[in-house]
Amino acid sequence: MMKIVGNKINLRTLKRSDAQSIFENAKDKEISQYTNVPHPYTLKAAKEFIKKTQKDNRLKKAYYFGIEDKKSKQIIGMIDFVRYNKTNKNAEVGYWLGKRYWRQGIMKEALGLLLDFGFNKLKLHRISATVIESNIKSKTRIEKAGFKYEGKSREHIFRENKYSDLLMYGILKKEYEKQ
Repeated sequence: MMKIVGNKINLRTLKRSDAQSIFENAKDKEISQYTNVPHPYTLKAAKEFIKKTQKDNRLKKAYYFGIEDKKSKQIIGMIDFVRYNKTNKNAEVGYWLGKRYWRQGIMKEALGLLLDFGFNKLKLHRISATVIESNIKSKTRIEKAGFKYEGKSREHIFRENKYSDLLMYGILKKEYEKQ
């Protein structure tokens, strides 16, 4: 098991017993609104997701981490590097957090831990992120983390019976080190 220790939270690889807490935190419609988490979300989907993350982590195709609340030891969200490309030393970050944990500085800490892992352990050169344009909280979070706006993919995502623009961001290792 891989674990990155933080102050309020830890980032760690998932185990089968995490399915219930993932389900409880991911089933909220507001989570699916801006992520790839389907709605309605089921316990079966959580179990299948855990299997996928374990396989992808093992094959080093991606790095998935549960955001573990230090007090309860429960998984309260996810943060990951998808589209990890070892040759080009880049990856894309994705994340979600259970609604009852919003506005507590948890995602700020999780993103900081993941960026440190990406740049210092995986030796990445570039980390990207995409945000649905109407997701102001996520847009603000990654901008505060040092990501630079790089462009817009128009009407890229179909959610809630409409197309939305996808904003593209990136941060280079040299920019991260200046912070």
